[in-house]
Amino acid sequence: MQKTRKKSEHYVNNKELLEAIVIYRKKVERSYKELYGKDLSEEPKQERGKQWEGKPPIPNYLGECFLKIATHLSYKPNFVNYMFREDMICDGIENCVQYIHNFNPERSSNPFAYFTQIIHYAFLRRIQKEKKQMEIRTKIIERSGYDEVFSVDDDKYNSAEYNSIKDAIQTKMYQ
Repeated sequence: MQKTRKKSEHYVNNKELLEAIVIYRKKVERSYKELYGKDLSEEPKQERGKQWEGKPPIPNYLGECFLKIATHLSYKPNFVNYMFREDMICDGIENCVQYIHNFNPERSSNPFAYFTQIIHYAFLRRIQKEKKQMEIRTKIIERSGYDEVFSVDDDKYNSAEYNSIKDAIQTKMYQ
């Protein structure tokens, strides 16, 4: 007797996402034609993402899909432990909205993969930005001196905590 495997339900249905993008692209093209009197397909690729008066807003469903993709991607082991995970998710969604017009359903039927890649690279860019900021903070602390940064205002309870932080930073810096 052969067991039938039940298909797992994904958090974003690729077919529904593709349909929603096709519908949105048609609305964008119609809006462009009404405003400028010519087809958007006749314009250069740069015109697709360009802002214009009366451009239809991105539907909530597409926004929810971008949010779900970004949130689930942020749970991957290489992204989960960052304390700026919410910023990474926001950057990913922002990039999806920015590049939604570059997705061509005639060339690809997998928008899930397209937007997952966009979000993945947005995450990597955010991590690089945060690393640079951490290096800048470290250099500022080094140059200004630890005593100025870790001064304690006669608080007996917090002084031990500050001293342990100070010792940890000094140990890390001289390793």
